[in-house]
Formats: sequence, C-alpha cells, structure tokens
Amino acid sequence: MASYADRMTRFMSLIEGQADLVFFPMGTDLDYLTGIHRDIPNYGRNLHPGMWLEGAWLVPGRAPILTLPRMTVEFGAPDAIDAYDLRVLGDWDDPVEMVRGILKEAGLGEAPVIATSDDAEAETLFELQRLAPGARFVSGTGLLRPLRVIKDDDEIEKLRRAGEITEAAFEAVVKQMKLGMTELEVVAELDYQMKRHGSLGPSFTTALYNTSPTKKLLFGAKEQSWPRELTPPESVLFDFGAVLDGMCYDFGRTVCIGAPSDEQVLVHKLIMDSQRAGIAALQAGRITCEAVDKAARDVLVDAGYGEKFR
Repeated sequence: MASYADRMTRFMSLIEGQADLVFFPMGTDLDYLTGIHRDIPNYGRNLHPGMWLEGAWLVPGRAPILTLPRMTVEFGAPDAIDAYDLRVLGDWDDPVEMVRGILKEAGLGEAPVIATSDDAEAETLFELQRLAPGARFVSGTGLLRPLRVIKDDDEIEKLRRAGEITEAAFEAVVKQMKLGMTELEVVAELDYQMKRHGSLGPSFTTALYNTSPTKKLLFGAKEQSWPRELTPPESVLFDFGAVLDGMCYDFGRTVCIGAPSDEQVLVHKLIMDSQRAGIAALQAGRITCEAVDKAARDVLVDAGYGEKFR
C-alpha cells in the first residue's frame, strides 16, 4: 500500500525537469496526492477572501506549502493538513502578497515552468500570470496522471468498498419502492442510504430516468420529472454512485415496474452478453480501452441496437 508520503515523493521525482512549481488547488489531484479530501460541491459558490490560493505549492527539493484562507481553516478545515507547512491568509491579508512570497521562496527564474491542475480556478491562473509574466504554464494533472492511472491494492480495495456501499444503498431502496412513490422520493432515499452505508455523499448528482409508453424519457428536467409517480408498466433507470476516501463509484441498474415486455427481456440479455464480451476481451497491458469498448459494443450493433446504445 502506497502512503501519501510515498506518493508525494514519487511525484516530486516526476516533476524534476518538468516543472519549477506546481500548484494543486483543493480538488481531485490534491486529494489523491495528499489525502486532503475535497468537500462536497456546493450549488452556490463560497467567497472566502483569497479562495483562489487554496491549495498546495510544490517545488522540487522543497517541503510542500499549503495555503488556506482563515475562514476555510476555521469553518471547514480539511483532513491531513497538519502534515504540511500551513500558511493561513487572514481576512485583511493580501493574497497576492502571500503568493508573491511563495514564488520568491521557490527561487523561480525569469521564465519558469508552472504547472496547475486542469480544474484550477481561472482567477488563480490570472493572478499567477500577473505575478510571473514570463512563466510557461503546463498541466499538473498531466504530470500526476502516470501515478493516478495505476491503482495500488489499497485503491482497488477502496473502489470495491465504494461499490459495496452503492449496491447496499440500491438494495435498500428497491425494497422500499412501491407504486405511487415519486421519483423525488426515490432519489432522496438513494442519497440517504448511500450516506447511511458509509459514503460521504453521491459521487455525482443522483439521476433517475423513468420511461414508459406514456412517459417520455426526460434528461435535465428534474423539476418536471421529480413529481412523477411510479406507475406500471415502466422502466426506471438508476444512475448514481458512492464516494469513499476520494474514490468515486459509478453504478447503473434498471428496475421494471410491472412485468417487463418481451423486448425488454431481450435487451437485458443483450446488455449482459455485451458486458461479458467486454470482460472477456480485457488483457492487462495488451489491449486498449477502445478495443474493449468495441468488443462490448459489437454485440449490440450486431443485434441491431447499436444506435440506441448510450
């Protein structure tokens, strides 16, 4: 099992000669590298003073620096921050001056290479461009990817556990489903059951797609779909997943309300055959994801359902 310290050591060796400075904001990259977990996303936007500098500053051969606004530290301090050189931005402090000091400590030259996460805030990038006008910016996410794509045993076990949480939540909800329930009630119960079984929350917005001969499939219209009641005959597609220690799960199942039609039974068999074909094609280090996708997709194409596959 690779510790977060091991990951940091390996990453620091990777960036030698690739970047003079790396900035990872609170997000997936920093979560993976340090165990400082990102928070559940808000629909709105927090506006703590200096939020654009929230994150870690990494320089080859130097100890990582973590910068956080005072309000973030006091009201939502993430785990694992004690292991780093923490610099707290006061409410009346100038974030630009704090970052200017960090850049000076880094000893950057006239034309440094600065790497940032692909999902860094535009405001962060604008400020760094002003502070280091001669810098060339590259993807820090790309530099980290060689480590992230190869899962160690601990990560694989966490993914399995996230899957167990997701399936347990699904089973609990299916047992409670009854005619007349609204889609909103099912979605709310799913989110609750995931948390009840150990998830921080949903890994993405929990979706329920309900369709029948009298109900059209609605995408992105939750205010319209949530009040709809479960009435036979219809198919209810679940699309959701749990979160465990930063690892995200994605899960899909379909439940028939009422007896399935002959075509539904056929399509279900095709999907299972497609899945088996994809799994059979898997060969570590010898086949691409594209080729595995084709092996699975060909089953549906040959049966005449290729255009309907999503």
